[in-house]
Amino acid sequence: MSQKHPIIAITGSSGAGTTTTTNAIKHIFRSVSANAAFIEGDSFHRYTRPEMDKLKRDALQEGKHISYFGQEANDFAALEALFSRYGEYGDGKIRRYLHTFDDAVPYNQLPGTFTPYQDLEPNTDVLFYEGLHGGVVTPEHDVAKHVDLLIGMVPIINLEWIQKLIRDTNERGHSREAVMTSIVRSMDDYINHITPQFSRTHINFQRVPTVDTSNPFSAKDIPSLDESFVVIRFRGIDDVNFPYYLHMIDGSFMSRMNTLVVPGGKMGLAMELVLTPLIKDLLVKKRAIENMAPVELPI
Repeated sequence: MSQKHPIIAITGSSGAGTTTTTNAIKHIFRSVSANAAFIEGDSFHRYTRPEMDKLKRDALQEGKHISYFGQEANDFAALEALFSRYGEYGDGKIRRYLHTFDDAVPYNQLPGTFTPYQDLEPNTDVLFYEGLHGGVVTPEHDVAKHVDLLIGMVPIINLEWIQKLIRDTNERGHSREAVMTSIVRSMDDYINHITPQFSRTHINFQRVPTVDTSNPFSAKDIPSLDESFVVIRFRGIDDVNFPYYLHMIDGSFMSRMNTLVVPGGKMGLAMELVLTPLIKDLLVKKRAIENMAPVELPI
């Protein structure tokens, strides 16, 4: 962790709502005049899309599994090195993973490949990461220890499966059987690398549907925010102003001493109310260090 060069990370699997959180945080950055360096977790994939497709086929023939949730497909060393470098010096190098043709055309490359490494924008106030592994810890690497504010986005597992099934069948053209097989193949990596991160987060936002999702594989649509509650759990954060949140967010209540529950439709508001003071505090501490006059020792 670094007061002079703070790092904020959102961790959660694809479709978990990390994009919603990112939009809320971008709005907060604008409101507090913070210049942020943005990085995507996919930049730390180890392989291009064709390479990954081949590895998955080879692994399947050997009775093994490889997924983007796990260590084999991701460069945790590079992610930790960037966080460490930024925390100490406020700089670093990053590349982009090009998801689509629109992303790839400006670089004259194919989708599913990486751009060359380039320097982060200089003189940023904060580094902001969105991806799968912002709080990952393995025997060899500890990414979480470098993060000043770690935020988890995690729908209950049935909702996550519904989101993946509908996204991958409707937007990516996969069959339901192929998506279900993918879920099964990635389960070991999900349990070992994704789930443990949510015990290290400072705040979790967990969406819980209020409609029947007991069989996610038969769902025809994704429960809306208005058909959900969001469970917000705080860990290791002092002076959480629960009375203020209960007053400001209609329909909210506390389920435990460290847990606030809000209607799903109020999730964006809740994020801004909860995260704004925490981000402001990071920036106040940063600017206090920068403005600290050198101490003159007596002769």
